[in-house]
Order: sequence, then C-alpha cells, then structure tokens
Amino acid sequence: MIEKLEFGRTGHLSTRVIFGAAAVGSVSQEEADRALDVLLEYGINHIDTAASYGEAELRIGPWMERYRKEFFLATKTGERTFQGAWEELQRSLERMRVEYVDLWQLHFLVDPQEWEVAMGPGGALEAFIQAREEGLVRFLGVTAHGWTAPRMLLRSLERFDFDSVLLPYNYVVMQNPAYAADFEELMRVCRERNVAVQTIKSIARGPWGDKTRTRYTWYEPLEGQADIDLAVHWVLGRAGIFLNSAGDVNLLPKVLDAAARFQSAPPDEKMQEMVSRLNMSSIFE
Repeated sequence: MIEKLEFGRTGHLSTRVIFGAAAVGSVSQEEADRALDVLLEYGINHIDTAASYGEAELRIGPWMERYRKEFFLATKTGERTFQGAWEELQRSLERMRVEYVDLWQLHFLVDPQEWEVAMGPGGALEAFIQAREEGLVRFLGVTAHGWTAPRMLLRSLERFDFDSVLLPYNYVVMQNPAYAADFEELMRVCRERNVAVQTIKSIARGPWGDKTRTRYTWYEPLEGQADIDLAVHWVLGRAGIFLNSAGDVNLLPKVLDAAARFQSAPPDEKMQEMVSRLNMSSIFE
C-alpha cells in the first residue's frame, strides 16, 4: 500500500506518489491505458499533468469519462497573461473531457520578468482567481524548476496564498547548500500555511550529456530497481511531501513498486555510495 496524506488544505487524501502525466504525453492511447491499469492497481488517486505535456491531456480524457471521481486532477499553464491562461484552461478542460479541474498551476514560474507579467495587472493570476470563482478550478498552485525554484516559490507565496507548490527534490540537489537552505525555508512557510508540497526529479541520475536518450525524461533517470528504491525511499522519508512520478511510462511500475515497499529513508552512506557508483550529478549543472 502507498501511504495517503492530506494534500495541504484541500481536504483530499492523496497518495504520496502522484502520477506525473508527462509520462503519457508521447505514447499511444493503448500505452496510456496500460499506465492507467498500473495506477488503479496501486491505488494512485492523484494525476498531475500540464497543457505543455504533449498529448497527455488528450490521453487522460478517456480515463476521466470513466474514473473522474477516482482522481484528484491537476493541470498547469505556462501562459503568463490573463487571456492566454484563460484560453489554455478552456482547451485543457475540453481535452480532458471534464467540467473542472481540482488544481490549476502556474507552470515553471522562475523568470523574474515572466513573474511580473503573470502576477501583475492583466496577468495569469487574475485568470486563476476568476476560474476559481466560476468553479472551473477548485484550488490554485505554482511550480518552479532550477536552482532558484524554492526562492521563486517563496516569492510567489508572498504575492498570493497558493494552495500548492511543486519543485525538484532529490538527494543530489539537496547537497547544494544554497538550494537546501531555500528549500527548508519554503518547507517552513508551507507548514505554517498548510500548503501542499509536491516534488519532482526523484530518480534523476544526471543530464543526458552526449549519451543517446533512451527515455522520454529530459534528464537521465535511474534504471535499476534497487537504485530507484533508494531514491524514492529517500524522498518519501521526508515527512509531509509528495513525490510526482517520472515522465516515462515504462518507469512508472518501478517507482510505484518502490513506494509500495517504503518503510524508512535510507542512511546517507547508502545514498553517497549510489552517487559515487553511478557518477550522479545535478541535472541543473
């Protein structure tokens, strides 16, 4: 069984592993439906997608016709203006064949100029507020990537009382002192406000570099079940956070299998041994 946890202030008991639907953005409907079978097998009840994840919203559409009540459904927009965000939300609802989404998120909001547009007059935030008022979305979130992610999320929370945040979190990235300090500060604020914290890149091994890409993930992922176990268990060892699964449908069973067997976080010695053995590095460098 995969543990469930209250998703911030939403009142929803979400599985601690959230399905990252980027994994079905580049596959056929048949392959996507096989992924749904895996989700149902492990009791996953929370899906996180985005308008920019290829065909992911279209692949989710048929699922929602049968299982809408079984899933907390989240999507994202990368648009920064009111009009752009509003129009993209309409497309997302149509593509997923739903009347509303549970969580709508400002996607990858780290560029300072884009932040000013999104948060300013006529910006996407105004569309978010209106969509919530009209019942098209229930809750509002914001996501960020890169070394400045926790700092920018803190800035966004200062501007608006979002219900959730999403950012990278794994053993390697937390070895960066500045990132770790910012992450801890973000966690403190989120605990105080009961803001849900979603984490991504749990099984990142490093950038692809000159290697041939063999997965749909934009970073090279861990492959062996034992290594994935360590990475997933390390993330789940942090109380109060969620782990969004990797963006490759063939890695999904391994991540869920690891999560289903989670008992405690592995010691630093085991994590350091894996980093050394696999020559792991930050995907942001």
